[in-house]
Amino acid sequence: MPNVINYVEKFSTQLRELYGQFLTCDALYHSNTDIQITGAKDIKIPTLSVSGYKDHTRGSLGFKAGTYENDFETKTLDHDRSIEFVIDPMDFDETDTIISLANVQRRFEKTQAIPELDCYTYSKLYAEAKRVSAQIKTDALTVSNILSDFDENLEKLEDIGVPLDRLVLFCTPAYKKLLKNAEGIQRTLDIKNGGGIDRRVHSIDDITNIVTVPSARFKTAYDFTDGCKADGSAKAIDYILIDPEAQVSRVKYSYIHLFAPGSDSRTSDNYLYQNRRYNGTFAIDHLFKDGCIIHAESEE
Repeated sequence: MPNVINYVEKFSTQLRELYGQFLTCDALYHSNTDIQITGAKDIKIPTLSVSGYKDHTRGSLGFKAGTYENDFETKTLDHDRSIEFVIDPMDFDETDTIISLANVQRRFEKTQAIPELDCYTYSKLYAEAKRVSAQIKTDALTVSNILSDFDENLEKLEDIGVPLDRLVLFCTPAYKKLLKNAEGIQRTLDIKNGGGIDRRVHSIDDITNIVTVPSARFKTAYDFTDGCKADGSAKAIDYILIDPEAQVSRVKYSYIHLFAPGSDSRTSDNYLYQNRRYNGTFAIDHLFKDGCIIHAESEE
């Protein structure tokens, strides 16, 4: 094998498929494609505003002067993570080191990297919601009030002009269970050819994108000191209803390499696996304040 294997280059397709399948917040990392990372670690978010029409008067000076302001708000990526493993060559299949590396990488992504990226992203959205005073609800949800809560959210977002078909509802399995059993809901049951009945909630009114998030990944705060664990102060999040265009999530840097024995003086005859990721999630303040509604356990 070569002295160094770049996993990101060699298995880029597999990585994209893995994240698309197991990362629940994936949609948030594909919005606002025109906003790019600049320099080493900054995202520049444009804030363009223009004045409106004025009455026109006929004649050469009939057009009234307008004004516009074009500025940028700079956000700095804040989640820089890395890990390395020293791996005994006896734990690798000597006939196919590449496949052995793929197995190590897949296990790390599914059990560590992907769950952590979900945890970071949702907890950061919660922190951003608090910062810009977006709506955070805390009243207990029941089968009696869950539909009125949902309707209230849609009314608010539709009233400010957010396209409802663009919204994403991230929610826990417990929230979906409440929706499924909500009082007053009308159901159409799909009786399949084999006799099964499909009772799953696929969409509600104009919200067609409903993403179920494991409750362990849906907390208000996490401790990233060693891996990712719910912080002692963490509260449960029930749902995040959001316009993805109201935020920017980006992965700046992804480095995954395997070094052959002898490539690094620290590891002697062992393989050295290194993985680093640098990412961030940020509100676009003037959109996020009204374009995101969160329901969570009260912090009081």
